[in-house]
Amino acid sequence: MRVGTKSLLFGVHQFIWHPLTVLLAWRQLYKRWPTPREAICILIHDFGYWSLPNMDDEEGSRHPEWAYRFVLYRLRWGVNWAMFCLLHSRHYARGFGSEPSLLCWADKLSILFDPPWFYLFRARLSGELAEYRQCAAYAGVVPLSATDSEWLAVVRERFRRIAHSRRGDVVSYVNPSARGKP
Repeated sequence: MRVGTKSLLFGVHQFIWHPLTVLLAWRQLYKRWPTPREAICILIHDFGYWSLPNMDDEEGSRHPEWAYRFVLYRLRWGVNWAMFCLLHSRHYARGFGSEPSLLCWADKLSILFDPPWFYLFRARLSGELAEYRQCAAYAGVVPLSATDSEWLAVVRERFRRIAHSRRGDVVSYVNPSARGKP
């Protein structure tokens, strides 16, 4: 079984637990619960990891495309909602020369709603932890000599700081007057 599938089934992006933590992060960041459409986007935004061999390689970085296509072509909610899903990725936002969507920062902050032991357990079980640690070391964020717990503490603090500092800069990509309307 590939890492992306394991992530969705029992890893860091587990299809029930991760959306729940994103909902809680959303509530903390934006001082409101998401609308029904925002909640559905929160639920499906990482489904594109299914069957991917890695999380942060070229294929993994394209995981938001699945939710984009699903929202645009299956749900037919329009390009603004599709972009809301696609731009939960900072990679895609940079590519468009844009700010990430509201979903990005709640997604990043969600790591704080995961008990550290539970996050590390799932990340080890799915095989994601080694890749995440390698990426952090390569970026100069946390050396490989750090323990898993030290790595996670640094990542949690970094995501907390980024999410709280950037939440005022985000663009929703959904016309507020059109929320909930087709």
